[in-house]
Amino acid sequence: MSILCLDIGNTHAHWGVVDGRAIGAHGESSTKEVSEAMIMKLIAEHRPSGIAVASVVPNVSKALEPILENCGLAVQLLRHDRLVGLGFDYPKPAEVGQDRLADCIGAQIVCGAPAVIIGMGTATTVDILTDKGYAGGIIAPGMGLMTQYLHERTALLPALDVKNLLGGPAIGKSTVDAMRAGCALGFAGMIGALLDGVVAELIKSGSPAPKVIVTGGAAIYLPAAWKTRVQYEPHLTLIGLAEFYRRSQK
Repeated sequence: MSILCLDIGNTHAHWGVVDGRAIGAHGESSTKEVSEAMIMKLIAEHRPSGIAVASVVPNVSKALEPILENCGLAVQLLRHDRLVGLGFDYPKPAEVGQDRLADCIGAQIVCGAPAVIIGMGTATTVDILTDKGYAGGIIAPGMGLMTQYLHERTALLPALDVKNLLGGPAIGKSTVDAMRAGCALGFAGMIGALLDGVVAELIKSGSPAPKVIVTGGAAIYLPAAWKTRVQYEPHLTLIGLAEFYRRSQK
């Protein structure tokens, strides 16, 4: 059963045709480009059995509802109160982003609990999956926000393209190199500190050492040494959305 999965974030929207854990065609666009024409084109080209959607942008969610209701397919919109197989060890489930919940469902499929999921998008999120379900997390700035903030909040620092942050010196000999080092090394250091703190707290509570899954485009900014520390799943959210759809249909 192939499911068209739509993950609509603050900046970008990702889509993929998912069958089990297999990702077929997939792509991304600006969130501003999500439209009825785009969705109907994807349906016509890939002929999915159904559609699963996670959105963290309320106005886009509202605009999509009538489109999806009339698309001719079964549609499942991910919400905290529609989940099957994912509990909460968290006082206010409605506050958790839909993409983060999809990531936790994806982690259940990929590695099981306990797990720490690090999402690297506009924001950096750290989410905890235990045997009880979603157990909390962390929200921190993403790489794009770091570079954008330096430029917008200062008079002389230039805008940096995050795609050009890799490979620079650790000690900057120019303003641009200094900013590159601060963002690239600082970002990796922030991730390391967050992960160390979370893992230590889990183990102190009696949990086994968790698996660590990284997802999102900014994962390329982690040092090569991290490859042995984490499992990279670029399509974790889509895998979770497809599983959410299947569980909802039973």
